[in-house]
Amino acid sequence: MTIPGNLLTTAMAVMPHTDVDQALNTALGLDIPFWPQLPNYSYYEDMYVQAAEHFPGIVLDMEKKTLRFSIDRFIAEFEETMTHFEDPRYFDVSTTYSAVYHRFLDLELSDRPAIRGQLEGPVSFGFNILDQDNRPILFDDTVRPFMFEFMAKRINIQLKRLKEKNPNAFMFIDEPGMQFVFSALSGYGEQKAKQDLDLFFSMIDSPKGIHLCGNPDWDFLLGLDMDILSLDVYTNAEIFASCTKSIKKFLDKGGVLVWGIVPTGIETFEKENLDLLAFKLNGVWKALEKKGIPIDQIINRSLLSPATCCLINQDKDKTVEKAFRLTKKLSQNLRQHYKLM
Repeated sequence: MTIPGNLLTTAMAVMPHTDVDQALNTALGLDIPFWPQLPNYSYYEDMYVQAAEHFPGIVLDMEKKTLRFSIDRFIAEFEETMTHFEDPRYFDVSTTYSAVYHRFLDLELSDRPAIRGQLEGPVSFGFNILDQDNRPILFDDTVRPFMFEFMAKRINIQLKRLKEKNPNAFMFIDEPGMQFVFSALSGYGEQKAKQDLDLFFSMIDSPKGIHLCGNPDWDFLLGLDMDILSLDVYTNAEIFASCTKSIKKFLDKGGVLVWGIVPTGIETFEKENLDLLAFKLNGVWKALEKKGIPIDQIINRSLLSPATCCLINQDKDKTVEKAFRLTKKLSQNLRQHYKLM
């Protein structure tokens, strides 16, 4: 396992910034930096649009800012896509689809404890992208298997390039729609999702894991073949901490948890401070310790991050930047408390 723990800091990739340099510098201010995704800068930077690059059948309208799918176009473009299927660079993020990714790769990053990349995951992508009949492509038995393989290739080439900059690189598979799998109305049940995700993770190089801000079935997620799980514990602390057996099993196999603890919304951020957040996080860890998970094991296999991304604040990037700085201070405070520095 190459993902560090010991309460170092990272963050989610989606940021509200429109200044590319500012966003990149903010990401580099954390222990484990990443390349930011900036949808307010360009629609190409929307996480679904970025994942859709070169996907056959995609209908992207930059003027209307819409992303759709056409089965007729999928059939027409499929053969062309397959001619590139063994070309890893075809699946990488281009300069058109990210203002930051290639600049990030040009930096000297070997001295960092790790670096991180990300791509929208197939479950959320499949739920979000609708076909010509307004039906999520996740429900198409022809498109779905191809989509999982396509996204696996995209993740693997990005991880390969990141590892060339830092051997401890790892990937987040962003799955904000994962919680819908566990709704009775989803149309894509837990059993099918488990089957698809098991195959998907078997196609992906390690280290890799899921990042999400919602509230799925945590036992389900912790049981997947992944190395890291990033969550919004600020909102979901009580229900997540109730999954003690799954958390312990995940940590015992070397898994890393990213505790998203610092809120990024203006109102919630203004209600919190360093001591309150440290108290809340320690409370969760102590509850887990009482149920049989040693605190040292938790600390050793933990990172800290802001709780969520936030694109809707009236002050744009100001509160988000404050949350990044508070995350760093919280890390320093807790690392000193647990004698990690």
